[in-house]
Amino acid sequence: MIDRHYDSVLRRLLRGFPAVTILGPRQCGKTTFIRQVLPGWKYLDLERPSDASPLAADPEARMQQLGDRVIFDEAQRVPEFFPILRSMIDRHRSRKGRFVLLGSAAPSLIRQISESLAGRTAFLDLSPFRWDEVANLGGSQGLETLWFRGGYPEAFLQQDDRARLDWLESYTRAFIERDLTVLGIDVSASQMRKLWTMLAHCNGSLWNASQLAASLGVSYHTVNRYVDILEHTFLIRKLPPYFANVGKRLVRSPKVYFRDTGLLHFFLGIHSASILEVHPARGLSWEAFIIDQLISAYHRAGPGSQAFFWRTSQGDEVDLLMDLGQRKIPFEIKLHSAPGVADGEGLRRCMRSLHLRHGYLIHSGRQTYSLGKGVTALPAAEILSRPQEIARL
Repeated sequence: MIDRHYDSVLRRLLRGFPAVTILGPRQCGKTTFIRQVLPGWKYLDLERPSDASPLAADPEARMQQLGDRVIFDEAQRVPEFFPILRSMIDRHRSRKGRFVLLGSAAPSLIRQISESLAGRTAFLDLSPFRWDEVANLGGSQGLETLWFRGGYPEAFLQQDDRARLDWLESYTRAFIERDLTVLGIDVSASQMRKLWTMLAHCNGSLWNASQLAASLGVSYHTVNRYVDILEHTFLIRKLPPYFANVGKRLVRSPKVYFRDTGLLHFFLGIHSASILEVHPARGLSWEAFIIDQLISAYHRAGPGSQAFFWRTSQGDEVDLLMDLGQRKIPFEIKLHSAPGVADGEGLRRCMRSLHLRHGYLIHSGRQTYSLGKGVTALPAAEILSRPQEIARL
């Protein structure tokens, strides 16, 4: 069993809050993780009628019967129990570590939590596999394997490409046919697949809702609503631009990235590692992969980090700018085994503009070295295997 590196974060949150809500995309390993870390806790799967029906029929009696140290999987399925859960927490507000809720970030779950459990639960976002969790499995080509297959456990652990593609097809079909209905989205399967495919071809590009809406034959507002759902369910990331003037930031377009490159490659028709090696989208795919790994490392290190990209009207750009409050860290990402001094020019311009002392170029090679004027080239496989060091950059 692969050891997920979230257990220390979960235990810290349980010491400080009555409840912890773990959010993440479907099939990313939430249930396996929580049952591994908290094996003695009572577990209810609220997608299973035998668990959900008694809770929905008489939530107060069932909650009293369950007591503390309970895990509620797919908690949004039984909204009736949230007010009772709040009441139980408030009766003994000083008691910590009593409940864990798991969910796929459905708007209904977020709404129930904001209405019933505000201030009573901490949040933990759990991603598919990170490189530091699987680095010891893959040998010299391990990082490339994670990049190609993506981090969903069932996809990453498949040795056969056909079996992996079958799983990804099943995953997307279940999301379209089941989850979208639960989320209140009335869209045909063919239209959602078309949107997903178009987003794959737009990976790493500025978000242009009007263009996608015209191609789909729907309104600007409709396509924005669809993509918001994909974002809220951890499938798509909108990376906003950074401007010192917050008002400006709000009127500029974000970039759109797939959160999981295995899913990205599925929609791009990249069905083997050999196809990925020569595909024109491989550079932006690598960028999406590294950005998600870096952001995850900062989020696991503690609250308060925000992610942006940096771009000027003159075309100067940096792929990722992490704003940590007291300091900002710029990253440039290159699918290059030996980037040179010229590859760090965008970083140097960003550093001058924002008065920063250090910037980092993450590359696909194996060496760490200076590119001059505060820019350091770091090998992705090495730095991503030590997320605690990323947080200290």
